[in-house]
Amino acid sequence: MNTRAYVEKHQDRFINELINLLKIPSISADSSYKASMKDAAQMVADELKNAGCDSVEIFPTQGHSIVFGQKIIDADLPTVLVYGHYDVQPPDPLDLWDSPPFEPVIKTTEIHPDGAIFARGACDDKGQMYMHVKAFELMMAENELPCNVKFMIEGEEEVGSEHLEDFINKHNAMLANDVILISDTGMISKDHPSITTGLRGLSYVEVEVTGPNRDLHSGLYGGAVANPINILTQMIASLQDENNRITIPGFYDKVEDLSEEERAKMAEAPFNLEHYKQSIGIGDVHGEKDYTTNERNSIRPTLDVNGIWGGYIGEGAKTVIPSKAFAKISMRLVPNQDWKEITELFKTHFESIAPKSVKVEVKPHHGGQGYVTPIDSIEYQAADKAFQDTFGKSAIPLRSGGSIPIVSLFENAFNSKTILMGFGLDTDAIHSPNEHFGIWNFLKGIETIPHFYKHLAKLKS
Repeated sequence: MNTRAYVEKHQDRFINELINLLKIPSISADSSYKASMKDAAQMVADELKNAGCDSVEIFPTQGHSIVFGQKIIDADLPTVLVYGHYDVQPPDPLDLWDSPPFEPVIKTTEIHPDGAIFARGACDDKGQMYMHVKAFELMMAENELPCNVKFMIEGEEEVGSEHLEDFINKHNAMLANDVILISDTGMISKDHPSITTGLRGLSYVEVEVTGPNRDLHSGLYGGAVANPINILTQMIASLQDENNRITIPGFYDKVEDLSEEERAKMAEAPFNLEHYKQSIGIGDVHGEKDYTTNERNSIRPTLDVNGIWGGYIGEGAKTVIPSKAFAKISMRLVPNQDWKEITELFKTHFESIAPKSVKVEVKPHHGGQGYVTPIDSIEYQAADKAFQDTFGKSAIPLRSGGSIPIVSLFENAFNSKTILMGFGLDTDAIHSPNEHFGIWNFLKGIETIPHFYKHLAKLKS
């Protein structure tokens, strides 16, 4: 299977098609972009048809649509379900972008001397999702599709995939598969391919602290009435001890402790602490005692304040004790920690530590379970062999600190494993201004993915 030749022949067209998709501002979180969401779904559907799907349908949901396409060549062959999403994060703050987020430009960088496409969604996930569409086109054009393939491309991943579970329950038979293939993760570097084998779960909450029934003059009432911002910050500070260990009772009860052998295997992944600190502009790292940086952000749970507000934040001074203070808090969880159970533990604890001088309300938002895939499965071996074919070396199994809650949903719904073949890099600035995706990475993904199908069919035969 000479996938490189096909990619080289059609690479300009592939890049231009992706640029056209990136021009569509498909922001799922903002209702003013509903028309753009429909445009993006329609373009994905059109491209699936052009690539060779026998049937393609856009399924409306109560939110944004899900695009489904399939090519069934033999019911006895393995079926791969490709999942991706066409929605993107809001681009704010716009003033930090070097070029408009929905006017894609190609620029060279130190990491990407062949150029990278700068645009919102370039890596997460339009660029990586579109690799699969073009890889499918390649296999169809070369008459080398060895498996059945189904595509499920949704428009609500960046807002919690609220309607995906209902869609899966209603169309479970249509979506039946042997393995789910996703590229919504990254790899260590262009020289070190990796397969994500673990994801952290997530519990996301918002807290509200209420003191007096109105904002008060800080001179007349200061020192006699609890300030909700002061109380909130004290409560948040108490959630971690001097070793940066989370203090919520029961929080660690189900946390998996990896063996020394597993931790040693993780440590084989290339990592330069000084480069890490330099890349994000910090003087030193911070985290749970007795764990390395790569362990802290992958196999250990965390608690972080994602936003905090209250009182007067306008220009000049206004001396008030605010009536309310708010914070958004996320907890990244490891496998075996149930996100609903952790949310309840947080709620119970946070309410219990509040002084009588304030009222506290905890509002759960969304969450999801962690996930681990075994590296001795046929599906993992097929992915590893695919990387060997195009990179000339085995992939490094890697646990990610991020969360893709739908992965555990898929396993429960289909009883099939998920393979996470990501081609992005940590430096691609996903969710941030100046998001980009290397052209080399984009084309390498298209070149590599067909080899996964080839090896899966052989190993399953």
